Amino acid sequence: MPGTPPTRFVYLGPEGTFAEQALRTIPAAERGSRTPARSVGEALDSVRAGDADAALVPLENSIGGAVGVTLDELAEGQPLVITREVILPVDFVLAARPGTALASVRSVAAHPQASTQCRGWLRDHLPDATVIDVLSNGAAAAGAAAGEYDAAICAPIGAARHRLTVLADKIADHPDAVTRFVLVSRPGPPPPPTGDDVTSLAVYIAHDRVGALLSVLMELAVRGVNLTRIESRPTGEALGRYVFFLDCTGHVADVRLGEALQGLRRVCADVRFLGSYPRHRWSPAAAERPVPAPAGLSDVDYADAAAWLARLRAGELS
Repeated sequence: MPGTPPTRFVYLGPEGTFAEQALRTIPAAERGSRTPARSVGEALDSVRAGDADAALVPLENSIGGAVGVTLDELAEGQPLVITREVILPVDFVLAARPGTALASVRSVAAHPQASTQCRGWLRDHLPDATVIDVLSNGAAAAGAAAGEYDAAICAPIGAARHRLTVLADKIADHPDAVTRFVLVSRPGPPPPPTGDDVTSLAVYIAHDRVGALLSVLMELAVRGVNLTRIESRPTGEALGRYVFFLDCTGHVADVRLGEALQGLRRVCADVRFLGSYPRHRWSPAAAERPVPAPAGLSDVDYADAAAWLARLRAGELS
């Protein structure tokens, strides 16, 4: 039923990855069941089928950018909505079986994205080691634990899960790197507004209309809605056909964002609402308040203008 807290969670597996670490920051998930999925599509389909209440999947990384498969899955198929975001610092460690010395490491298992983000550290500290691509950070830790590799680049949870010794921590070349995960559920009433929310949309523009994308941006700008992210993905229909993914500050319950959504509905070929949810404040810098609306475009201004129009329609001119 809508509003019932989720108890059955699925996440992009395997176990011992950043996705599991992110999921376990959610209190309800720590109390409920957590099942790894083999892919983003499998995780989301389990929610669509009712086999899980919610799925946690990666949406973007501050170094690698958007996770295209997640965007594609959200734009297609039976609708799903984002109810929460989790932003997790990407804290890679080099881990090995107990008793292994750093100087003896000759093979390192790593997901390609992990080894890319740790390239400088590997060059400086293990220049002669061979880096072997594996399917996930969890698989890297499991392989090191089984003796298939001397060491693994993995998440701290993966090292702990497989009883590995951490030979070096914080080995990423960009220490401030983060990954943004989203918790996705079947459609229902969004979480109530907090005053610091994000609304995500998938927008299909009218390709036969000059300035169609500008029209989309103007619907937001003229109402003082701050656009924090825009990402395009091909629709697969034909070359040059794209769907645009937007993140905006505000909540669907806000008057000005509601009016912007109505405007987008009028000017776009299609709009898919992907959810309104609280912004995750994961660091002191992220604790800053959202960009304020320009003068005359706050929710109070919109409410006042709506009340004034209602009075006019009722014949009250005073």
